[in-house]
Amino acid sequence: MNVTDLSAHTSQVRQRTVRAADLIETSLTAAAAPSARHAFMAVDAEGSRQAAAAADRALLEGRDAGVLCGLAVSIKDLFDVQGQPTRAGSTWLGADQPARADAPAVARLRKAGAALVGRTQMTEFAFSGVGINPHSGTPANAAMAALGRPDCVPGGSTSGGAVSVACGAAWAALGSDTGGSIRIPAALHGLVGYKNTQALTPLHGSVPLAPSMDTVCAVTRSVRDAVLLHQVLAQRRVALAGRTLSNLRLGWIRNHFLDGLDAEVAQAFEASLGTLAAAGVQLKELRVDALAELPALTEQGGITAAEAWAWHAPHLAAHGHEYDPRVLGRIRRGASISAEQLAALHQRRRAWITRMEAALADVDLVLSPTVPLIAPAMAPLLASDDEFFRVNALLLRNPAVVNLLDGCAITLPCHTQSQPPVGLMLWAPGGRDDLLLDAAGAVEAALQPQRGA
Repeated sequence: MNVTDLSAHTSQVRQRTVRAADLIETSLTAAAAPSARHAFMAVDAEGSRQAAAAADRALLEGRDAGVLCGLAVSIKDLFDVQGQPTRAGSTWLGADQPARADAPAVARLRKAGAALVGRTQMTEFAFSGVGINPHSGTPANAAMAALGRPDCVPGGSTSGGAVSVACGAAWAALGSDTGGSIRIPAALHGLVGYKNTQALTPLHGSVPLAPSMDTVCAVTRSVRDAVLLHQVLAQRRVALAGRTLSNLRLGWIRNHFLDGLDAEVAQAFEASLGTLAAAGVQLKELRVDALAELPALTEQGGITAAEAWAWHAPHLAAHGHEYDPRVLGRIRRGASISAEQLAALHQRRRAWITRMEAALADVDLVLSPTVPLIAPAMAPLLASDDEFFRVNALLLRNPAVVNLLDGCAITLPCHTQSQPPVGLMLWAPGGRDDLLLDAAGAVEAALQPQRGA
């Protein structure tokens, strides 16, 4: 278990062995360090100090400080925070229109005692898994930089959020996941990223990408922190049954998910399967023929592009020239999908979900690499559209299946400490969130010796 996570520090704050005010100063120092360059669109030092001081004061007076106890949580630039503009990584949205109220997800974090340390950088309008933002700067991958490779992409679209957690500026990061936007940057940084069943968390007060698949969730440092943040964001209690690994049936799928893996990813995934098998997990290779239907479901960008086009089309006459051309190109693909075609896609998706659920019925959860590659260097992706879109498609390939399934998923680090970060994804059809989180805690513990942590 990660003793440097949020849960460990909230415990220390409650026991008054450390002050939230001191911890927030550490977070603010990290937010100003070179490793966090471009991670934040804005840092709210005054507001976060006030929240930390309020938590310390509440505990001193014997009152509830909230489950987050004045510790730093970052907010993706997709969410409304009262009095602040919500730009969604763009140059024009919300510039003269500060939010009138917190988004429900933000309000729930604030009520739970979070110190909202700042707004984090993101791919413009959350439409890329790479994390590059040409307008206001792209944060470098903090985990890769620590390994001597300072020029790698952070993953997206919750790029700044993952960097904020990896570099110590926040204990958790509020973000969104439409096709992997939480899990991709978490995997590329060796963090935990949990995408819950979509309906469990509120979307209101965030800029949409594809409302049918957008999911509000968080990047954390551990599974227990993922449980804690989900309970805050979903306003529900997670039931952890404490199932042992020997009582888990985990499937894995060769086709699609294991195609073209980087050597480091293949090695870490195979080692993880071996570790779990030795711990008593029942592993079963699955053949899932329904995966062959993915091209038909995603042609011309599918539901995501069509729904993105519906939201952005009214803005393009005035602001189209201000968009990142790579984002705009993906949005424009949705223009060719008529309302009738979109309705047919939704119907086809529902039928596909039914077939997928049947194919996965013999296992509790499925294991796969979160993404098939380690974080690539940024420069080639800045220089070449072809290379950018090739890498973007690879990063989205595995996690996007779960969004299309309306499922739940979590990525856990499975690499050794000296290796580039690799994510192991556990996933399932929607509604199995508590089982997923319960199993993830057991898998996380089993992987610790493998990781040398």
